[in-house]
This record gives sequence, C-alpha cells and structure tokens, in this order.
Amino acid sequence: MRVTTAERSYHHGNLRAALLTAAAQALEAGEELSMRAVARRAGVSPAAPYRHFADREALDSALAVEGFDRLRAELDAALADVPDSSPAGDVVATLAVAYVRFALRHPASFRLMFGHECDEADSERVRAAGRLHEMLLDVVRRLFPRSDATSLSRGLWSLAHGLAFLHLDGKLRPDPAADVDERVRASIAAVLTVNEGEHP
Repeated sequence: MRVTTAERSYHHGNLRAALLTAAAQALEAGEELSMRAVARRAGVSPAAPYRHFADREALDSALAVEGFDRLRAELDAALADVPDSSPAGDVVATLAVAYVRFALRHPASFRLMFGHECDEADSERVRAAGRLHEMLLDVVRRLFPRSDATSLSRGLWSLAHGLAFLHLDGKLRPDPAADVDERVRASIAAVLTVNEGEHP
C-alpha cells in the first residue's frame, strides 16, 4: 500500500482527526461525502480512511459522535458564562439559545447527528448522545429539584430541538441572529411561566 507524504506527516491519532475535519467540512459545504472524496479533501491516499473507518456508515457515526461532543462542550461553555444567581428560566434559555445556535452554524452535522434511528448496536454514538442527555438532565435536577426531572428535561429538550429544526427548515426565519435568540428565549419563558402558574 502506497503511503503519501501527507499521511506520513500525521502523528498517531492525527490522521483520524484530519479525516473527520475534512468530512465535516465537506458535509457542511454540501459536497459528496464518500470515503474517496474525504481522502481527497484531506490530501491522503484513497485507502487512508479505511485505516480508521470500516465504511461510510462508520464515518457517519464518528461524525455524529464528534458532533454530540462538540454540542455538549458548547452547552457547558454557555453554562459557565451564566452567573450562579441567575433565575432557572434564564439558565434554561441560555442553553436553548446555545443549542439552536449550534444547529444553525452546523446544519448538516446537526441533521446527521439526529437523522438516524436509535441503534443500540452503535454503542459509541448511543453513549455520545447519552452524555448530552445526562448533562441536560443534571441541569434540570439542579434547577427544578421538585420536578419530574426526566420528563421536564425531555420536554425542554424537545422544545429547543423543535425550534432548531423550525429555523433550519425555514418555517421560522433563521436570521438575524438576535431575533432567533429572542424567539428562543421567549418560547422557553412562555412555557416555564405557564408551568409555574399551574403549579405554584
């Protein structure tokens, strides 16, 4: 098997990262996402991707895992910027805004992440999604200690997720960004206010 100069320049582990970066760029650019095309974009031999991914499905799964991890990191960063004394509704709204922003910045990756049925055989992808859901559940448990945290976190996640796709699909205008943020915040506030009104 011929190894290119570009491949030799990658240290251990870097080739996989470079291939995932190339695949994500191609995905967001609307280009063909084949193993050969990814290799070409990464500047390596056509055989190189197969050292890390058995086939296109494995590459898709790895991209989804990376997407879930990036989304969780962005939500963690958004939380870190919220003062400890902030009302629960503001914290949830901040997370929802970060969630929708991620979707609008990485639309193709976002669709890939959530565009497949739950497959327990794809354990890495399931675990990555699980880490995201667990993070959201922990936040809800902390903010609303007397709630049914599982149901509430699922409901709030569904709201943010639905808003993300309404904007992605053009049912709601995806710009300007400030209007999107305000729409998301207002939706979260409306739902939480109704809930508080019915359950004093």
